[in-house]
Amino acid sequence: MSLLEVTGVGKSFPGVKALEDMHLELQAGEVLGLVGENGAGKSTLMKLLSGIYEADAGTFAFNGAPYEPSSPKHALELGISIIHQEFNLMPDLTVAQNLFIGREPGRFFTSERALNARAAELIERLHLPLRPKQLAGDLTVAKQQMVEIGKALSYEPKLLIMDEPTAALNDAEVEVLHELIRRFVQPDTGVIYISHRMDELRRIADRITVIRDGRYVGTRNTAETTMPEVIAMMVGRELNMDAQPVGVRADREVVLEVEGLHTKDLLRDVSFDLRKGEILGFAGLMGAGRTEVARAVVGADRIDGGTIKLRGREIKVTNPADAARHRIGYLSEDRKRFGLLLEQEVGANIGLSALAERFQAWGFVKDAAMRATAADYVGRLRIKTPSVKQTTKHLSGGNQQKVVIAKWLVKDCDILIFDEPTRGIDVGAKEEIYRLLNDLAESGKSIIMISSELPEILRMSHRIVVMSEGRVTGTLDAGEATQEQVMHYATLRRSEVAA
Repeated sequence: MSLLEVTGVGKSFPGVKALEDMHLELQAGEVLGLVGENGAGKSTLMKLLSGIYEADAGTFAFNGAPYEPSSPKHALELGISIIHQEFNLMPDLTVAQNLFIGREPGRFFTSERALNARAAELIERLHLPLRPKQLAGDLTVAKQQMVEIGKALSYEPKLLIMDEPTAALNDAEVEVLHELIRRFVQPDTGVIYISHRMDELRRIADRITVIRDGRYVGTRNTAETTMPEVIAMMVGRELNMDAQPVGVRADREVVLEVEGLHTKDLLRDVSFDLRKGEILGFAGLMGAGRTEVARAVVGADRIDGGTIKLRGREIKVTNPADAARHRIGYLSEDRKRFGLLLEQEVGANIGLSALAERFQAWGFVKDAAMRATAADYVGRLRIKTPSVKQTTKHLSGGNQQKVVIAKWLVKDCDILIFDEPTRGIDVGAKEEIYRLLNDLAESGKSIIMISSELPEILRMSHRIVVMSEGRVTGTLDAGEATQEQVMHYATLRRSEVAA
């Protein structure tokens, strides 16, 4: 029996046709994987289903009846709950307050005791690793995701839509989430599961629906298809998934030396070097200190000890502007918070890092030159946007990531630090970023790449620095590295490193 049917749906925005003749069917009692490249229309479809947007054409049927939500609240009342990729929590409120915001018990005043009791019952029923009185802002990203899931399930929905629910979770946390999904799915409920992680879809989805460029491509039974087939449907071509890095000679010039780096909270005696034309991968479990190393090197976090040398000369980097002057660029994993001005146009974001040196004269901004340069990089990086005048917040996540990369390429940095460069990006866009990183390395740029995906680290890195508990526990050459070796070093305790 069909729980949800989407027939001939279309949606357009100024300059963009986001969906055209879209079809989708979700059976009751199943998990349907939904995949497509960034900009394919997945988020637009979900916003139509959750009442944020109204369709221009086509029909929806839910539980056999016409479905026309007028708002997200109306969609919840009709039985459809969505968990967006971007969290919507209030950090200064408790877990219980976030779970039942706007639905607190009490006639005139909120009863905190009743609220906490209701939250405790929900947490226990869903087996969530949370406590009602914890502040949401004090939780790890993974636990904040669990609060979002708990809030969505507290409405007792028949259909749960999950948009990239595991982007910030490690393998153990992913399994906890999948177990929760399996408990939720009953003969009269269903899940639409949007993910770029093919291995997860293999484990959790009964069927996989593929969309491309706003159109329906096809649906496959997960047990009867291969992931390369799904990927080819997504991107319209076959991709080389097994490329290996080409080794960098040991006699290449060392451009960056970090010795004995130490910070108050986490890092202890971190040392490594980076060679010209090298991609140096940083691996480790969540909280190992990889991002903290990057932030310390570019001056975003204070260093309490250690030295940084650029081509043999010690430098002092007290803030990211210092790093940029030394031609060191940092692409944060949180591109929305630290990498972009979302309300500004694409052209302004791309030109921003080199504004003073390339696009400014006598106090005036050279708009035409900046837009021409931005248009050049939009073409080079295949950024999907109607024009460089498009507001950046309207781009998909993957295309926003490309805008950040373009910004630092315009700056012409010699050293680029990429923190989770492909997080939340589809397989096709990943391949483009991999190609771009390899091209940059071959042109003589030096790259530090931090990634939580081991296959990505092994595929792209010439050498791999592995961290655990704020220390470097091992450095491996690409030719000798395996997933097992990386995980061995990533799980060493401080006492074992010292020994």
